[in-house]
Amino acid sequence: MDETVRLRCVRRTYGTGAGAVTALDDVTIGFAAGTFTAIMGPSGSGKSSLLQCAAGLDRPDSGSVVVAGVELTGLSEKRLTLLRRESIGFVFQTFNLLPMLTAAQNVALPARLAGRRPDRAAIARALAEMGLAGRERHRPSELSGGQQQRVAIARALVTRPAVVFADEPTGALDSGASRDVLAKLRDLVDTQRQTIIMVTHDPVAAAHADRVVFLADGRLVGELTAPTAETVAARMTRLELAAC
Repeated sequence: MDETVRLRCVRRTYGTGAGAVTALDDVTIGFAAGTFTAIMGPSGSGKSSLLQCAAGLDRPDSGSVVVAGVELTGLSEKRLTLLRRESIGFVFQTFNLLPMLTAAQNVALPARLAGRRPDRAAIARALAEMGLAGRERHRPSELSGGQQQRVAIARALVTRPAVVFADEPTGALDSGASRDVLAKLRDLVDTQRQTIIMVTHDPVAAAHADRVVFLADGRLVGELTAPTAETVAARMTRLELAAC
């Protein structure tokens, strides 16, 4: 199966000398096209660093990162910005919507910032895919938290990126809204072969993925396929006890 994202022997250390912290320690992992992967681990395990390096938001000290067939190592900031704009979508815990703009205008914002005319049909399609048809003119204050997050996902999808990185996308939502957002992400994988890589601390969220990858102390320490909330929670409990 083709891989949309590949990390090989990636190391990332923050700080110097005695205070240096190794966030990623020789990590090698691939993410197949059209799959949903959850990344989990105890606090400080390196999961956010893995996402940031894989998404081109941070540069590893050594190793290789390939996204959509492009080697990120050595790219200029300008080319890296263009790659993120065209091939990568981002969804975060905070929705990052501008309150004075409508849902459609928020989805159009990346195109406007890039100096391009927004594609109205693509914007309407992205919002409809998130169950927000008819909400195009609503501002964030007129939407629920779950609906705001779905606007943020539509914004990430409007360019048809090769991969969507989601960092705790349900962390600010109640359980009902979380289920709704996760169901939408799952549907994107199943119906459109969207590649999604999600960092989460929630076993219920992780159970929506095809695979759960576990990290501890900056290293890969295992994975689960066809996960359930129970199997994920059990694995996380063992990791957290080992970290004590």
